[in-house]
Amino acid sequence: MEGFYRLVSYFQTQSEPAYCGLASLSMVLNALAIDPGRKWKGPWRWFDESMLDCCEPLEKVKVKGISFGKLVCLAHCAGAKVEAFHASQSSIDAFREYVMNCSASDECHVISSYHRAALKQTGTGHFSPIGGYHAGKDMALILDVARFKYPPHWVPLSLLWEGMNYVDESTGQTRGFMLISRPHREPGMLYTLSCKHESWISIAKFLMDDVPLLLKSEDVKDIQMVLSIIVTSLPSKFEEFIKWIAEIRRREDGGPSLSPEEKARLGVKEEVLKQVQETGLFKHVIRFMSTSCSIHSPTSGDGDTLPDIAANVCCQGAEILGGKISSSAEYCCHETCLKCCKAEDEKPVTMVCGTVVNGNSEQGVDVLIPSTRKSCCTCSSLSNSIRMHPASTDVLTVLLLSLPSTTWSDIKDERLLREINSLVSVENLPTLLQEEVLHLRRQLHLLKKCQEDKVDEDLHAPFS
Repeated sequence: MEGFYRLVSYFQTQSEPAYCGLASLSMVLNALAIDPGRKWKGPWRWFDESMLDCCEPLEKVKVKGISFGKLVCLAHCAGAKVEAFHASQSSIDAFREYVMNCSASDECHVISSYHRAALKQTGTGHFSPIGGYHAGKDMALILDVARFKYPPHWVPLSLLWEGMNYVDESTGQTRGFMLISRPHREPGMLYTLSCKHESWISIAKFLMDDVPLLLKSEDVKDIQMVLSIIVTSLPSKFEEFIKWIAEIRRREDGGPSLSPEEKARLGVKEEVLKQVQETGLFKHVIRFMSTSCSIHSPTSGDGDTLPDIAANVCCQGAEILGGKISSSAEYCCHETCLKCCKAEDEKPVTMVCGTVVNGNSEQGVDVLIPSTRKSCCTCSSLSNSIRMHPASTDVLTVLLLSLPSTTWSDIKDERLLREINSLVSVENLPTLLQEEVLHLRRQLHLLKKCQEDKVDEDLHAPFS
């Protein structure tokens, strides 16, 4: 029952009849103290069902629920370490062993996907965490997130296993169980992939399927040609697909100084940004972007200036802090100001203050900006601040590093192939950036499987 005490502290009731999967996952993520990378309400960083929308639109989940495979995808994207098994891929003895091991620890939790009919309950498919194991009676404790129907209850493990062997008609696969634990470090501290915008499907397809074909068909001779082929062919608004995770707070929530937690997270983000800008690939990207005047380049124009980015991020921040899942286009940031605040060590930290308007209401939002330059800035120096924050060049560099290693394998020029493999090799990256890139690569792999509706066919952890 070791896992029970942590889980029961975060026990929640699903907010919609079809949200059992989302409620189970948010409960387990909170029990493991995994950082959601953003605030829930007020100053609190907390997983809520409304945040778990990267693999399936919430509107669709609300109507049809979520498949086992897509819940596994959500757990990966949320930053958890996940092992998942369809019942047809495992055995009752292996399942019992996993339940016993997780119940004896608070570092791993089991979510079961089962059919209620096997338990003589009303309803059909359901998700709930397992809160404990009784070895003498071979029973599992179900912490049922549909608390309006059933309280926590013990069930014979054999009956639960029978319920997991029901076939989910929507996927043709048996139900199953997943083991969720905390990674040794939060992934995605600075960058993340997003499928909240319609463009993500075309961008994911382009990156995973089209780029290798383009490089194979073209007679590329140098790195600049490789970048030209990729960048000029990128779907528009690719930066809606990969974006940096801003540290956002309501103005009334934050004082003039940073909290120790804000300071630590910002420090990691600044180090990741610095490591991106020290890669050999970044130097090639900078050279290409500075010499290319192509009107086809999706990164051309003034969108990289800090005031533009600040206004956009403030609107996104207001959307998140307001608990909205609609488009941030409903928000308008009519005022931004760049200033400095002090960390506890008196080091100046760049912060954008924005006033965001939504209808008749407005709110002040502060956005902490990861910086690679330590000088203090003021509002008058906005035009000189472009290289202080993640911009198109940084985002494009990280996106290229995150592509599967097989992307480049069909380049015909052997000298160029060796050079680009050296530039994009994950093994050559510093540890922080390496973990960031591997997380993005796993996300890209998962999103492609979701796009192709193959996530329920293959539950193995995404490749590294």
